[in-house]
Amino acid sequence: MFTRIGAAAMKKDLHNTIVMCENLGNPQDKFKTIHVGGTNGKGSTSHMLAAVLQQAGYKTGLYTSPHLKDFRERIRINGEMISESFVTSFTAAQQDLIESISPSFFEVTVAMAFEYFAVEKVDVAIIEVGLGGRLDSTNIINPELSVITNISLDHTNLLGNTLAEIASEKAGIIKHGVPVVIGERQEEVADIFTDKAHQNLSELVFANTTLRVADVHRQDAFLVASVDEGQNRLFKNLKLDLTGTYQLKNMLTVIESVKVLNQRGFHIPDAAVFSALENTVQLTGLQGRWQVLSEHPLVICDTGHNIAGIQEVLENISATEYNQLHIVIGMLKDKDVTSVLKLLPTTAKYYFCQPDLERAMPANELAEKASEFHLYGQVYENVNSALTAAKNKANTDDLIFIGGSTFIVAEVL
Repeated sequence: MFTRIGAAAMKKDLHNTIVMCENLGNPQDKFKTIHVGGTNGKGSTSHMLAAVLQQAGYKTGLYTSPHLKDFRERIRINGEMISESFVTSFTAAQQDLIESISPSFFEVTVAMAFEYFAVEKVDVAIIEVGLGGRLDSTNIINPELSVITNISLDHTNLLGNTLAEIASEKAGIIKHGVPVVIGERQEEVADIFTDKAHQNLSELVFANTTLRVADVHRQDAFLVASVDEGQNRLFKNLKLDLTGTYQLKNMLTVIESVKVLNQRGFHIPDAAVFSALENTVQLTGLQGRWQVLSEHPLVICDTGHNIAGIQEVLENISATEYNQLHIVIGMLKDKDVTSVLKLLPTTAKYYFCQPDLERAMPANELAEKASEFHLYGQVYENVNSALTAAKNKANTDDLIFIGGSTFIVAEVL
């Protein structure tokens, strides 16, 4: 499993997914899809889009990865997780084929999701790319819309060491004649997307060049913002229950996607957008995105783990009022640990730990690397003992942040 052992678990072609889906009668062709890729923000964007379509009255499937607490989080319809009985019956029914072709965990999961959405007759499904795009198991669909949030350095051992190489892999989800929404225009890679779209006769738009965020403020438990298109105000005072400021980028991607979908025959009223963004967590079950776990002291977790993700986290930390910052952190050894550690504040108190999987960097090794950047703290044998220690040492006006890895957040939740 990729989650457990990393790159060694990857199957770098679509063969097994194609075989499994052909054996099932190609369920992925029996409902409409929207394909969502990118480095950061694709999970939040997928959940927001699913919430919008759900509020617009569509029976909406949602396939995402990884899960935090329960495998069934990966496959949902209108926010409800796939049943345990479907998971077990599907796996049993496919056992002979699984044994004969030896698909990866992810390949089986993708086929399961497609079959479930077909059996349940969803109107549309949001399909989040697992890794990359071109060779990702999800890339056998022919969607109504392709969405790519942004590009930054992550999984470089699999996707390439430069933004251009990674963008080329992500651009692999662009299909012939299918419109494309790119969340952020990044000059280093913009031509890669425009060229790929041109080759495929696909209309392309960069969300952050056509739309603009305005009047951002916080109100109670919400992040509030308006959205302008040129001189026109499209939305006034949208409330987001996903309150990390990085969600503003994802919001623009979602709204541009809604515009394109409406042009393609969907009926998504403005009211559905307002309602969905205000209730994304409740409607979809999304967790781990600048999530407040408790107050006094304020305890927040976030799954951001690569350079761009940590930069976004640090922006949100700097916008938060607190006396002393405590950071409970663990990382995976196949990530760019050094580049992340360079970004972290030396004034914080650190609680080094490790998630319970083979890819985890040992906590003492992480602490040793961190000390090279003048980041100091204690080492703990697991995530929850580290959090307990942080809570014991923190005052009521302090901030405890938990992160560094999706799996650290998963164990805390």
